[in-house]
Amino acid sequence: MSVRAKDSLGGRAAIVGIGATEFSKDSGRSELKLAVEAVGAALDDAGLSPADVDGMVTFTMDTSPEITVAQAAGIGDLSFFSRVHYGGGAACATVQQAALAVATGVAEVVVCYRAFNERSGRRFGSGVQHREPSAEGAALGWALPFGLLTPASWVAMAAQRYLHAYGLGPEAFGHVAVMDRAYAATNPAAYFHGKPITLEDHAASRWIVEPLRLLDCCQETDGGQAIVVTGVERARDLPHRPAVITAAAQGAGRGQEQMTSFYRDEMTGLPEMGVVARQLWRSAGLAPGEIDVGILYDHFTPFVLMQLEEFGFCGPGEAADFVAERRLPLNTHGGQLGEAYLHGMNGIAEAVRQVRGTAVNQIDGAATALVTAGTGVPTSGLILGADG
Repeated sequence: MSVRAKDSLGGRAAIVGIGATEFSKDSGRSELKLAVEAVGAALDDAGLSPADVDGMVTFTMDTSPEITVAQAAGIGDLSFFSRVHYGGGAACATVQQAALAVATGVAEVVVCYRAFNERSGRRFGSGVQHREPSAEGAALGWALPFGLLTPASWVAMAAQRYLHAYGLGPEAFGHVAVMDRAYAATNPAAYFHGKPITLEDHAASRWIVEPLRLLDCCQETDGGQAIVVTGVERARDLPHRPAVITAAAQGAGRGQEQMTSFYRDEMTGLPEMGVVARQLWRSAGLAPGEIDVGILYDHFTPFVLMQLEEFGFCGPGEAADFVAERRLPLNTHGGQLGEAYLHGMNGIAEAVRQVRGTAVNQIDGAATALVTAGTGVPTSGLILGADG
């Protein structure tokens, strides 16, 4: 993969299985149990058994290592195992890692997973707590003394600059929240099933860190999600229509930090997602107008707007109108604002359902889906396509 040249990964691997636990605020069981349940459900969906698996990929910042999940799930020998850093930025990169392993023959069937008790256990939204000294911590040290202690406060800095630069008000962010919750309202798996909101509801919700209101911030969720990747030829013999990995990319921008990249020349965009966007378009040979559905990482609403602009769906400062006019179906599962916050893995599953034609909020004729991972950190993205 290069930031300058088209790569050759696309079309060589596919997602063939997806599986999840229920999404809750108190799972009542361990994170390892959640991971094993999700992995088992994904293998069942793929028509495969634990014995078929020889690769595992997960994130850092969790408590269930690949070998432990493999043992608990009845999986045997592994020829490939990998962990990707940077929290939610790793979501699509897990699938990229799996596809690379499959395309090069290092593994034949790879399971990617994420499982945590992010509401009843460790809450990522609580911010900096009891961290060991590290280079990343030194970077955070420039912001912490000024009260920037949580993800919401870090994002609020960029959000405020975005509004100022384009002459917008906080209501611009409300369109993302309303859209996500509208889709969640018709998705039985979503935590906010049956609970749409209005722009008025958004405007009335309490401030978290100005200009972010409560309804601009994703929920916290207990649950697990797993995804099975194998070669395209083998995928065609399995029960479901394959979701072909048309392109996959990671990206980190110049001057990149984890959530506190405040010293860049501009704060109105997401350069790391721009790196991903350029690679995806180049490698897939596609343009924004050829995407049928977008699943954009929505831990905070302002970063959805910035992603749309980085990918070229609209010009700088125009994304709020783009969303309000529903020019592209976005986060048809309800996103992390409406369905569940599983660091973006449930978004990948929704893209698979759209390409299969089995989503609850199915977009007619959806054959290409763009998926992105966490923003404000080194990140990743995918374009999935229908086979044939």
